[in-house]
Amino acid sequence: MTVYSTILERSTKSRKQLAVLVDPDKLSLNEIGRLSVKASDAGVDYFFVGGSLLVNNQLDACIKTIKENTHLPVVLFPGNTLQMSWKADAILFLSLISGRNAEMLIGRHVISAPYLKISPLEVISCGYMLIESGKQTAVQYMSNTTPIPADKNDIAICTALAGEMLGLKLIYLEAGSGAQHTVPEEMVRQVKGSISVPLIVGGGIRTPEKAKDLCRAGADLLVVGTAFEQNDGLIEEISTAVHGV
Repeated sequence: MTVYSTILERSTKSRKQLAVLVDPDKLSLNEIGRLSVKASDAGVDYFFVGGSLLVNNQLDACIKTIKENTHLPVVLFPGNTLQMSWKADAILFLSLISGRNAEMLIGRHVISAPYLKISPLEVISCGYMLIESGKQTAVQYMSNTTPIPADKNDIAICTALAGEMLGLKLIYLEAGSGAQHTVPEEMVRQVKGSISVPLIVGGGIRTPEKAKDLCRAGADLLVVGTAFEQNDGLIEEISTAVHGV
Protein backbone atom coordinates (compact mmCIF):
# COMPACT_ATOMS: atom_id res chain seq x y z
CA MET A 1 0.00 0.00 0.00
CA THR A 2 1.07 3.57 -0.57
CA VAL A 3 1.55 5.97 2.32
CA TYR A 4 -1.53 7.96 1.30
CA SER A 5 -3.75 4.90 0.90
CA THR A 6 -2.70 3.80 4.39
CA ILE A 7 -3.53 7.21 5.88
CA LEU A 8 -6.85 7.25 4.05
CA GLU A 9 -7.84 3.71 5.00
CA ARG A 10 -7.05 4.23 8.68
CA SER A 11 -8.86 7.56 8.65
CA THR A 12 -11.94 5.93 7.12
CA LYS A 13 -11.88 3.33 9.90
CA SER A 14 -11.37 6.06 12.57
CA ARG A 15 -7.98 4.60 13.48
CA LYS A 16 -5.94 7.49 14.85
CA GLN A 17 -2.33 7.82 13.68
CA LEU A 18 0.89 9.37 14.96
CA ALA A 19 3.93 10.70 13.12
CA VAL A 20 7.25 11.61 14.71
CA LEU A 21 8.70 14.76 13.17
CA VAL A 22 12.48 14.73 12.94
CA ASP A 23 14.40 17.93 12.20
CA PRO A 24 17.88 16.90 10.99
CA ASP A 25 19.27 20.20 12.30
CA LYS A 26 18.23 19.55 15.88
CA LEU A 27 19.36 15.99 16.55
CA SER A 28 22.58 14.07 16.06
CA LEU A 29 22.51 10.85 14.05
CA ASN A 30 22.92 8.87 17.26
CA GLU A 31 19.91 10.63 18.77
CA ILE A 32 17.91 10.03 15.60
CA GLY A 33 18.79 6.34 15.74
CA ARG A 34 17.68 6.07 19.35
CA LEU A 35 14.48 7.98 18.60
CA SER A 36 13.75 5.66 15.66
CA VAL A 37 13.98 2.55 17.81
CA LYS A 38 11.76 4.02 20.52
CA ALA A 39 9.19 5.16 17.98
CA SER A 40 9.09 1.76 16.30
CA ASP A 41 8.74 -0.02 19.63
CA ALA A 42 5.94 2.36 20.64
CA GLY A 43 3.86 1.63 17.54
CA VAL A 44 4.26 5.00 15.83
CA ASP A 45 2.89 5.04 12.28
CA TYR A 46 5.23 7.33 10.30
CA PHE A 47 8.32 9.49 10.39
CA PHE A 48 8.11 13.00 8.95
CA VAL A 49 11.50 14.55 8.17
CA GLY A 50 12.20 18.22 7.57
CA GLY A 51 12.39 21.68 9.09
CA SER A 52 12.17 25.39 8.39
CA LEU A 53 15.92 25.41 7.73
CA LEU A 54 18.42 22.65 7.06
CA VAL A 55 21.98 23.85 7.53
CA ASN A 56 23.97 20.75 8.40
CA ASN A 57 23.52 18.81 5.12
CA GLN A 58 22.56 15.54 6.83
CA LEU A 59 19.07 14.99 5.38
CA ASP A 60 20.12 11.83 3.51
CA ALA A 61 22.04 10.56 6.52
CA CYS A 62 19.05 11.25 8.77
CA ILE A 63 16.71 9.22 6.56
CA LYS A 64 19.27 6.43 6.20
CA THR A 65 19.61 6.24 9.99
CA ILE A 66 15.85 6.00 10.46
CA LYS A 67 15.58 3.24 7.87
CA GLU A 68 18.41 1.30 9.47
CA ASN A 69 16.49 1.24 12.74
CA THR A 70 12.87 0.86 11.66
CA HIS A 71 10.63 -0.20 8.79
CA LEU A 72 8.23 2.72 9.27
CA PRO A 73 7.49 4.91 6.23
CA VAL A 74 9.59 8.08 5.98
CA VAL A 75 7.76 11.11 4.60
CA LEU A 76 9.54 14.32 3.61
CA PHE A 77 8.01 17.39 5.26
CA PRO A 78 9.98 20.03 3.35
CA GLY A 79 10.52 23.61 4.43
CA ASN A 80 11.88 24.52 1.00
CA THR A 81 12.79 23.07 -2.40
CA LEU A 82 16.25 22.03 -1.21
CA GLN A 83 14.83 19.49 1.24
CA MET A 84 14.55 16.62 -1.24
CA SER A 85 15.86 13.09 -0.97
CA TRP A 86 15.18 9.96 -2.97
CA LYS A 87 15.90 7.91 0.14
CA ALA A 88 12.45 8.76 1.58
CA ASP A 89 9.23 6.94 0.72
CA ALA A 90 6.96 9.91 0.11
CA ILE A 91 6.77 13.70 0.22
CA LEU A 92 4.06 16.04 1.42
CA PHE A 93 3.64 18.46 -1.49
CA LEU A 94 2.67 21.37 0.74
CA SER A 95 0.64 24.30 -0.51
CA LEU A 96 0.37 27.00 2.16
CA ILE A 97 -3.29 27.78 1.55
CA SER A 98 -3.75 29.86 4.69
CA GLY A 99 -1.36 32.54 3.38
CA ARG A 100 -1.19 34.79 0.37
CA ASN A 101 2.46 34.23 -0.51
CA ALA A 102 2.41 33.02 -4.11
CA GLU A 103 5.78 31.28 -3.70
CA MET A 104 4.29 29.04 -1.01
CA LEU A 105 1.08 28.47 -2.94
CA ILE A 106 2.57 27.44 -6.31
CA GLY A 107 5.95 29.09 -7.02
CA ARG A 108 8.24 26.58 -5.35
CA HIS A 109 6.08 23.71 -6.54
CA VAL A 110 6.82 24.65 -10.16
CA ILE A 111 10.55 24.50 -9.41
CA SER A 112 10.40 21.12 -7.69
CA ALA A 113 7.86 19.40 -9.98
CA PRO A 114 10.38 18.18 -12.62
CA TYR A 115 12.56 16.67 -9.89
CA LEU A 116 9.60 14.93 -8.28
CA LYS A 117 8.34 13.66 -11.64
CA ILE A 118 11.46 11.55 -12.17
CA SER A 119 11.92 10.61 -8.51
CA PRO A 120 10.61 7.39 -6.91
CA LEU A 121 8.87 9.46 -4.22
CA GLU A 122 5.14 9.17 -3.68
CA VAL A 123 3.85 12.74 -3.98
CA ILE A 124 0.97 13.59 -1.63
CA SER A 125 -0.69 16.97 -2.16
CA CYS A 126 -1.45 18.69 1.13
CA GLY A 127 -3.23 21.91 2.06
CA TYR A 128 -1.05 23.43 4.76
CA MET A 129 -2.74 25.89 7.13
CA LEU A 130 -0.93 27.92 9.78
CA ILE A 131 -2.99 28.64 12.90
CA GLU A 132 -2.10 31.36 15.42
CA SER A 133 -0.45 29.76 18.44
CA GLY A 134 0.53 32.54 20.85
CA LYS A 135 3.97 33.28 19.41
CA GLN A 136 5.67 33.80 16.08
CA THR A 137 6.92 30.43 14.92
CA ALA A 138 9.76 29.66 12.55
CA VAL A 139 7.42 28.56 9.77
CA GLN A 140 5.44 31.79 10.06
CA TYR A 141 8.60 33.87 9.82
CA MET A 142 10.17 31.87 6.99
CA SER A 143 6.96 31.73 4.93
CA ASN A 144 6.24 35.44 5.37
CA THR A 145 2.55 34.72 5.95
CA THR A 146 -0.02 35.58 8.62
CA PRO A 147 -1.58 32.62 10.42
CA ILE A 148 -5.33 32.20 10.73
CA PRO A 149 -6.50 33.59 14.11
CA ALA A 150 -7.19 30.78 16.57
CA ASP A 151 -10.75 31.99 17.16
CA LYS A 152 -11.72 32.27 13.47
CA ASN A 153 -13.18 28.85 12.85
CA ASP A 154 -15.16 30.09 9.86
CA ILE A 155 -11.99 31.17 8.03
CA ALA A 156 -10.34 27.82 8.81
CA ILE A 157 -13.38 25.91 7.54
CA CYS A 158 -13.62 27.85 4.29
CA THR A 159 -9.88 27.57 3.68
CA ALA A 160 -9.90 23.82 4.26
CA LEU A 161 -12.93 23.41 2.00
CA ALA A 162 -11.22 25.37 -0.77
CA GLY A 163 -8.15 23.16 -0.45
CA GLU A 164 -10.22 20.01 -0.74
CA MET A 165 -12.13 21.40 -3.72
CA LEU A 166 -8.82 22.16 -5.43
CA GLY A 167 -8.03 18.45 -5.17
CA LEU A 168 -5.59 18.46 -2.25
CA LYS A 169 -5.54 15.03 -0.63
CA LEU A 170 -4.79 16.09 2.94
CA ILE A 171 -5.50 19.12 5.12
CA TYR A 172 -2.87 20.00 7.75
CA LEU A 173 -3.64 22.38 10.63
CA GLU A 174 -0.29 23.61 11.97
CA ALA A 175 0.35 25.64 15.11
CA GLY A 176 4.11 25.55 14.45
CA SER A 177 7.17 24.05 16.06
CA GLY A 178 7.43 25.03 19.72
CA ALA A 179 4.00 26.66 19.68
CA GLN A 180 2.66 27.95 22.97
CA HIS A 181 -0.81 26.61 22.17
CA THR A 182 -2.04 23.79 19.98
CA VAL A 183 -4.67 24.23 17.31
CA PRO A 184 -7.92 24.72 19.30
CA GLU A 185 -9.99 21.57 19.65
CA GLU A 186 -13.14 23.37 18.49
CA MET A 187 -11.41 24.43 15.28
CA VAL A 188 -10.27 20.84 14.71
CA ARG A 189 -13.82 19.63 15.31
CA GLN A 190 -15.42 22.10 12.91
CA VAL A 191 -12.84 21.67 10.15
CA LYS A 192 -13.06 17.89 10.36
CA GLY A 193 -16.84 18.09 10.17
CA SER A 194 -16.63 20.13 6.97
CA ILE A 195 -14.17 18.09 4.87
CA SER A 196 -13.96 14.50 3.67
CA VAL A 197 -10.17 14.15 3.31
CA PRO A 198 -7.92 13.13 6.22
CA LEU A 199 -7.01 15.85 8.72
CA ILE A 200 -3.48 16.25 10.14
CA VAL A 201 -2.84 18.36 13.24
CA GLY A 202 0.56 19.42 14.60
CA GLY A 203 2.34 21.96 16.75
CA GLY A 204 2.56 22.42 20.51
CA ILE A 205 1.47 18.88 21.43
CA ARG A 206 3.32 18.06 24.64
CA THR A 207 1.15 15.66 26.68
CA PRO A 208 -0.80 12.44 26.12
CA GLU A 209 -3.92 14.22 27.37
CA LYS A 210 -3.70 16.93 24.73
CA ALA A 211 -2.99 14.35 22.03
CA LYS A 212 -6.07 12.39 23.09
CA ASP A 213 -8.24 15.53 23.12
CA LEU A 214 -7.17 16.51 19.59
CA CYS A 215 -7.85 13.01 18.29
CA ARG A 216 -11.29 13.01 19.90
CA ALA A 217 -11.96 16.40 18.30
CA GLY A 218 -11.36 14.89 14.87
CA ALA A 219 -7.64 14.80 14.04
CA ASP A 220 -6.84 11.69 12.00
CA LEU A 221 -3.07 12.04 12.25
CA LEU A 222 -1.05 13.92 14.87
CA VAL A 223 2.50 15.15 14.26
CA VAL A 224 4.80 15.61 17.26
CA GLY A 225 8.39 16.80 17.08
CA THR A 226 9.69 19.22 19.71
CA ALA A 227 8.23 17.32 22.66
CA PHE A 228 10.00 14.13 21.57
CA GLU A 229 13.27 15.99 20.96
CA GLN A 230 13.15 17.21 24.54
CA ASN A 231 11.90 13.97 26.10
CA ASP A 232 11.83 10.82 23.99
CA GLY A 233 10.22 9.00 26.92
CA LEU A 234 6.96 10.66 25.87
CA ILE A 235 6.79 8.66 22.66
CA GLU A 236 5.26 5.57 24.19
CA GLU A 237 2.81 7.60 26.31
CA ILE A 238 1.56 9.73 23.45
CA SER A 239 1.43 6.80 21.03
CA THR A 240 -0.66 4.82 23.51
CA ALA A 241 -2.98 7.82 23.97
CA VAL A 242 -3.43 8.36 20.23
CA HIS A 243 -4.02 4.74 19.32
CA GLY A 244 -6.36 4.27 22.26
CA VAL A 245 -8.88 6.80 20.95
